[in-house]
Amino acid sequence: MALIAACALSACNKPQAVTLPPPIVEVMEIGTSVVPITTTLIGQLDSPQNVEVRARVEGFIDEARFTEGVEIQQGDILFELDPKPYLEKLAAANGSMAEANAALNKYQKDVARLAPLVERRAIPQQDLDNALASVDVGKAGVITAQARVESAQLDVGYCEIRSPITGLIGAKQVSIGELVGKGEPTLLATLSTLDPIWFYCNVSEVDYMIAEGKIRKTGLEISKVPLTLILASGPEHAEKGSVVFIDRAVDVKTGTLRIRAEFPNPQKILRPGMFARIRMDLGNRNDCIQIPERAVVEMQGRAFVWVIDKAGIANQRPVKLADLVNFNYIVTDGLNVGDRIVVEGLQKVHEGKPVRALTAAQMSALQSAQPKSAKE
Repeated sequence: MALIAACALSACNKPQAVTLPPPIVEVMEIGTSVVPITTTLIGQLDSPQNVEVRARVEGFIDEARFTEGVEIQQGDILFELDPKPYLEKLAAANGSMAEANAALNKYQKDVARLAPLVERRAIPQQDLDNALASVDVGKAGVITAQARVESAQLDVGYCEIRSPITGLIGAKQVSIGELVGKGEPTLLATLSTLDPIWFYCNVSEVDYMIAEGKIRKTGLEISKVPLTLILASGPEHAEKGSVVFIDRAVDVKTGTLRIRAEFPNPQKILRPGMFARIRMDLGNRNDCIQIPERAVVEMQGRAFVWVIDKAGIANQRPVKLADLVNFNYIVTDGLNVGDRIVVEGLQKVHEGKPVRALTAAQMSALQSAQPKSAKE
């Protein structure tokens, strides 16, 4: 009996289960804000003018008179070909020109001599007609000779290859002493203008229609929408641009529409071939509800957030999301002004369970106070 009484006494003194405090989570109160309306397009930079410098005549490269990778002025001499064969042809053409002029001069003197004789009926009319025909033949010969001279002069001029535009020149494609222009116009170098620079992108017809709808709501024309160029490394280009060309039709093979934008490039930093993005600033959207991307829980293609009521109880609520702007989602349905949602500590929250909801400022104060209490 004593043993039974001792066991009953020990059972009565057994400690009860400890109740854990509710988990601490960070919340934010829903409010409205002004959100900029933007659309981002991905594409590639290109020059308005990419000019290939080619040899127009056959010859050996005597000299390359430029430094690769620098800006060249229009008219600067780039290459010189050996002109001696063409100077010889020019001399021969000038000789033929002199012969043609001498022959024409003789024919004209024959006409001047025979004309009075025909008037006195001293010679037949046929002799004068033959002389006049010879003059016409002589004039044609002079024109032909003149054309050969001009052709030879052009060939001599083509031995001195000049820059057709002002722009940045690339690497030489030929070497000194190399034969160029044999059978085809050999590529010697390429020049590109850099200011302004063009941005090309291919936009799907769906994205194009969505962007057009947003632009129409703002009352702007697409050519007047300010554009911001974002480089692949992250920074934004200092100069704003604008859309200057939209292709007339959608490419049936790719289902995309080609768009070109233009940006000033006074520092010549932007180069053809660079990948970049442009952001189209379409104005502002008022009274928007924004929530951090990290506050959204996605399950089975749907989006949810954890809402904390006034009693501190957590409830999961579905929301409809629109654009993602600077890591914040725009919510179109599911939340009201004044609601509190969990932004940190989502893994601690359970449906219908209480939590200790603190704002970001309260969380910071709590974390600052913890080391002091630990020391005490």
